[in-house]
Amino acid sequence: MTKRLLGLVWTLLALLAWRSQPAQAAPVTLGIDVLMTERLAELKGKRLGLVVHAAAVDGDLVPTVDRLRGAAGVTVTQLWAPEHGLEGALPNGQSGPSGKDARTAIPVEGLFGGRIGPSPETMARVDVVLFDLQDIGSRTYTYASTLGEVMEACAKAKKPLWVLDRPNPIGGVLFEGPIRKPRWQSLIGWGPVPVSHGLTFGELARFYKQELKLKTDLVVVEMKGWKRGMVWDDTGLLWVPPSPGIPHPLNAYLYVATGMVGGSGPNVNEGGGNSMPFELIGAPFVDPHKLFVELQKDPLPGLRFRPMTFRPWRGQFGGKIVHGVQLYVTDPHQLRPLRTAVAILAALRKTHPAELRVEDETRFHRTWGDEDVWPAIEAGKGWRELEKTWEKELAAFGEKRSKVLIYPL
Repeated sequence: MTKRLLGLVWTLLALLAWRSQPAQAAPVTLGIDVLMTERLAELKGKRLGLVVHAAAVDGDLVPTVDRLRGAAGVTVTQLWAPEHGLEGALPNGQSGPSGKDARTAIPVEGLFGGRIGPSPETMARVDVVLFDLQDIGSRTYTYASTLGEVMEACAKAKKPLWVLDRPNPIGGVLFEGPIRKPRWQSLIGWGPVPVSHGLTFGELARFYKQELKLKTDLVVVEMKGWKRGMVWDDTGLLWVPPSPGIPHPLNAYLYVATGMVGGSGPNVNEGGGNSMPFELIGAPFVDPHKLFVELQKDPLPGLRFRPMTFRPWRGQFGGKIVHGVQLYVTDPHQLRPLRTAVAILAALRKTHPAELRVEDETRFHRTWGDEDVWPAIEAGKGWRELEKTWEKELAAFGEKRSKVLIYPL
């Protein structure tokens, strides 16, 4: 047998051996899987309403609605869709029309646009509400507001709410930014939490119940195997986009870092209208090399930059040449997303003081939940000065937060 043929045989044998190995189980078991294997009997005979979207799948990518539709002893009688709709394909601010879901023929009501919480008519169709949305760890991502509104609707209708827990993709240790002040409550700041909260939705629901004195009959179906220090890459789970702008875990890691810049109203783009949402920051007036050099002066953890020119095809600066930087996450465990956002704003202000503008300061304050951030940026302050102003309120939040935590470090 020639050496070449022998090598081919060994390659084929190795391939067959690899193919015969059983798939490695993910270290994290989702709440939906725990429900189906251990707790479904508690729902026997109940009519179920589901708050779900495309990312509501089990560990094998089977949709939650299909797992429960096929289960003996329960009936799915109502669906509710958050922002971006049941399929996760709609643009910002839309959840789709109410009616019947075309695939399952189950009644569906949108929870974004015309109304925010479930209507009394739809709540009358169910005995128990199950909430299963994949979040990305920021209070400005509206699923955190949907959770609060659903909790209030369940309390009013006296219907139990079961939260099928999922990982916080940016981890459960870090929380950053100002606590949302009461005057800035909105759909991007529903609860009194900082910009990133470091909680799962099961824990966030417990926090809402505790801090806002909600009378919701709350049950959290806990995950197995998730630890606070995990980011998405550690979970072993496959990623399903929860919205069009978060196609990959990378975009979830960077959502706060650039979204709190471009999304809060300054005349800069965070990658919207581009194939790299939240991975970019720039504007037609930016000198990319000057911005890059400024950001390099005080390196940020878990992150690198490079100068970049791009052209969004729609939205802000659609069809225009935009200059700025691309962000690379080198270590998501070390990344400080909100610190990064402040550093970018401060660098833009320093390098382009005449060009950087916020036309609608109310929008900026509402997004940040605090009216002191933009004046501080205008005054030339950086992330160190701003983080000091949040130390006391974050310490107080940390004390409250510690009472609702479920998962270990």
